[in-house]
Order: sequence, then C-alpha cells, then structure tokens
Amino acid sequence: MSFHTISVKTNRQTEFVDISSRVAAEIQASGLKNGMVLVYCPHTTAGLTINENADPDVQRDMLMELNKIVPFQDGYAHLEGNSAAHIKATMTGLSVTIPVQNGRMTLGTWQGIYFCEYDGPRSRKVHIQTIRES
Repeated sequence: MSFHTISVKTNRQTEFVDISSRVAAEIQASGLKNGMVLVYCPHTTAGLTINENADPDVQRDMLMELNKIVPFQDGYAHLEGNSAAHIKATMTGLSVTIPVQNGRMTLGTWQGIYFCEYDGPRSRKVHIQTIRES
C-alpha cells in the first residue's frame, strides 16, 4: 500500500482538470501490479468524477448543465456565498476507486479521472492510495 498527495491548481471558478496521467504515475511509482487505486478529494467545494476524456466538449457541457441545475446565486443562506459549490461537490462525489490490473488502471477506452473545481481558482490537494491484492 502507498499513499501520496498531489497538488492541483485550478484557473477558473468551475473547471474539470484531467488528473488521469498523474494517478497513473503514482500507480507506477508505487509498483502496484494488481489491486485498486483510491483517489480522494479532501475539499468540500470540489470533487472527483470519471467521464469521457476524448472530447473536451463533454466537460464543458457537464459544467454548463451543473451550473444550470445549481446556479451560483439562488438565495442561499450560507454566509461564505459558495453553497452552489458545496452542492455540486456532493453531486459528483469526493472519491473514485479504480481496479488496477498489470500495473494499469482498468478505465474504459474513453474514460479519464477529473478533478472537479466548483469554487476556484484555488490550489487543491488530491490523495491517492494504492491497495494491493491480498
């Protein structure tokens, strides 16, 4: 088992950042051949998701719809003014777990791992833990 933390710098209020290659690099560095990788976001206004990484329009479309469903200003009571970010983080979730076989994530052909920023721009952290098969 290994545990590492990576930094993710975001540039916009909302954006998806593909972190797939960084997770793959941590798997390789850990020497994991078969098992699982857990990717976890320790923030309440950001999240993680797995989705298509071949066409960037998918991420733009997803953010556009999330912003329609949960607008930034909607009479929220939270004093910090970022309730929409908290809601979106809950919708996408804070972690993803991916099986690893022969040292590689078993993502689908078009899948990638995305850090989902909802309250940026910020400097964020993502924890990556590899878990070996017993």
